[in-house]
This record gives sequence, structure tokens and C-alpha cells, in this order.
Amino acid sequence: MGAPHALLVQAHAPADMRGGGTVNADGFGLAWLADDGGPPVRYRRARPVWTDETLPRLAETLRSAAFVGAVRSGTPGMPVEEGACAPMVDDRWMFSHNGVVTGWPSSVAGLAEKLPVVDLLGMEARTDSALLWALLRQRLASGGDPVTEVAQLVSDVERAAPGSRLNLLLTGRDLLVATAWTHSLSVLARSGGVVVASEPYDDDPAWRSVPDRHLVVARRDGTGAAIDRIMTLDERRSA
Repeated sequence: MGAPHALLVQAHAPADMRGGGTVNADGFGLAWLADDGGPPVRYRRARPVWTDETLPRLAETLRSAAFVGAVRSGTPGMPVEEGACAPMVDDRWMFSHNGVVTGWPSSVAGLAEKLPVVDLLGMEARTDSALLWALLRQRLASGGDPVTEVAQLVSDVERAAPGSRLNLLLTGRDLLVATAWTHSLSVLARSGGVVVASEPYDDDPAWRSVPDRHLVVARRDGTGAAIDRIMTLDERRSA
């Protein structure tokens, strides 16, 4: 968190919000995978990240092969509560959504009605991001390929709610999938690791801006993580 433009700075002085507000003060969250091979560990709060006295020391001591951090600018009409803060997790995956679903909630009612009732009742919050996660979880639980399902979800939501901003991130122990859909996204690959961020946290020239309507896939093997490919979402859906 000590980088020049770390998440702490991006919370109160973001560089590129794409019309999604001016500050990320409506909560934050961290999730990571521990070495014991168990499900993700998570720490979230529904308050500005800079007000949390526990977080700096927690961040200093955290070591993980897969880690997700997020700060939130709540969309008007959606609740400011801990359950609305990314990352959202299950036994295997960590998920976040940067953006907004236009016309929420009526625009995506047709997608929501396809979910099992128990999944709808179990949503952590009444937000567009929580619904996206419920939809993706259901598709993954049905055996869908994670890369294909992330790309297809963007396509389905854009069709139902044109003009949505849909930067999605799904990561587990060996795979990371991220989309750039009308919101900023950058990627950094170095020293056997890959970082995907809404905004670069420093001035390293190795940062690459991900083109709009593209998808990033990174995979981990015995030597570390590396970018597998960056491709258009249209290419992924037709693959």
C-alpha cells in the first residue's frame, strides 16, 4: 500500500473514474488465498479505506499467490453496506466488478429470473455487482469454462443493458480473467507475477493499457504467473 498511486490513494484521489463518481469512499475489501489450500480469506468494511486502523498492518504482513483488493464508489440507489463491497468470494474464486449496469434492476430482470431462487435469496447485497457474481457463480457451478463464462456474461449483460460498464475480475489459485469494457484497465507482468489494476499504482514502464472490449487471461504454473493472452471479447465468445 506504499506505492505512489496505491489503492489507498486511488480511494481518495482516483485518476480515471469514467463518470462513476469522484471518490471511492463507500467501502473496501481484500481477499486472498492462504497457503493451506483452503477457500479465500476476506476482509471488508463499509467505510472509507483510509479510516481503517487495522488495514495498514494487515496489508504489510499479507503474502499470497493470489490477492484481490477493491475500493467502492456506490452507485446512487444501491446500498452502502459491507455485503456490497468487493471482492465477492466462494470456496474457490474471488470476484470484483468495476462499473455499473445501466437501467438496474429492470434491465437485467430477464437474466435474474433464470437463477435458482435460492441463489437470488442468497445474494450478499441488492446491487448490480452482487447479481453479476450470482450469475457467474451459477454458470461456473454448472461446469462452464471460466474464461468463456466471464466473456459470455459481459455479452449477455451488454445485450440486456446497453452502455453498461463491465470491468470484471475473476481469479483463483491458477487462473485470472479480467475484462476491459468501457472502463480503464492496465496490466503489469514481471518477476513471475501478473498484476491487473484499474489504474497503475506506479510509473513502471512495463504497465500496459488493456484496449477497450478486450479480455486478459493469466495463468500460474510451477514457475509463477504469466499473461496467457489478451484478446477481444468477440474473439473469446467465438472460440
